[in-house]
Amino acid sequence: MSTPETEHGPVPAVSPEDFKPILELVRDFVRTTVIPREQEIADTDAIPDDVRKQVADMGLFGYAIPQEWGGLGLDLTQDVELAMELGYTSLALRSMFGTNNGIAGQVLVNFGTDEQKSTWLERIASGDVVASFALTEPGAGSNPAGLRTTAVRDGDEWVIDGQKCFITNAPIADLFVVFARTRPADESGPGIAVFLVPADTPGLDVGVKDRKMGQEGAWTADVAFSGVRVPTSALVGGDEDAGYRAAMASLARGRVHIAALAVGTARRALDESVAYAASATQGGQAIGEFQLVQAMLADQQTGVMSGRALVRETARRYVTGEDTRMGPSAAKLHCTEMAGTVADLAVQVHGGTGYMRDVPVERIYRDVRLLRLYEGTSEIQRLIIGGRLVREAQR
Repeated sequence: MSTPETEHGPVPAVSPEDFKPILELVRDFVRTTVIPREQEIADTDAIPDDVRKQVADMGLFGYAIPQEWGGLGLDLTQDVELAMELGYTSLALRSMFGTNNGIAGQVLVNFGTDEQKSTWLERIASGDVVASFALTEPGAGSNPAGLRTTAVRDGDEWVIDGQKCFITNAPIADLFVVFARTRPADESGPGIAVFLVPADTPGLDVGVKDRKMGQEGAWTADVAFSGVRVPTSALVGGDEDAGYRAAMASLARGRVHIAALAVGTARRALDESVAYAASATQGGQAIGEFQLVQAMLADQQTGVMSGRALVRETARRYVTGEDTRMGPSAAKLHCTEMAGTVADLAVQVHGGTGYMRDVPVERIYRDVRLLRLYEGTSEIQRLIIGGRLVREAQR
């Protein structure tokens, strides 16, 4: 079924009028329900069960899954608006359902067979199934071409062997979207396929939960595959060469989402900085009245505004098909680096207070560091952008 088009691109499944209350509901949920419990999330390293239920009831596990499969069907221009709201609080909240909507769910949406979609997507959209994107390996991170996990055909089954690391939601996942090499790369393709592997499949072993610098409540772990057997129907799209395309397409979309998340986090750091500068005093004078403090606030504000504009424009051009590769990399590079700078300035504005645990800007400072690493490091984004510019000039 084709998507209706206008001169400005595809018509979203959810109209702007219908999206507005969804956005307002998420904003209210973040600010009145989640922010008051940020310390609880950090201290327990977990999202409370009642918060998870509210997230599922709101449809957030499937906001980017098409409506025909039980999701809300939001397009990327709407996705980034939600992400900027979700970035305003503990990033672990978004991480809980991010892979369902993003890098894992989109593989099924864009590359799955009808049978695969009907088997999994409704349960993914409802939150009954948590999907995990198993791409990164000890020797293959931002560049999937270095993949070493193998899948070998054995009659009407595939046998998967290998090791994955830093896999988001692995300890709670019900389904792993697993990338594996079926042959060495050759002139016909990279030889990377993607498989749907239920978490209870024999030979699949999830390691202990990683201890990380930040993002408490967002769980990652190693995942080992030892003689894991899946039927041929587990091969996504029924195509051995779909894996690399699926990875690149899902990561490109995900990069715009991460950029928006970074903007939301930077906005929170800015708001915390402004509130502190207006109330904290030094020598009987609010520190916000000092020009050097105002300069830091100005740099933060400029970063947030530039990031927000770039994210919205990049999402628009992605949806229309004008730019689905270089723009996402540029947005992720700029916005995640910007969020790191804004978080650093937030600690500086707070002075010694900003270095104390249980102060929001201290948590934000640790949380945002990951944004420049996952779904393609800043260095990989620079290679994508620079390489594309040179190739276009050489044509």
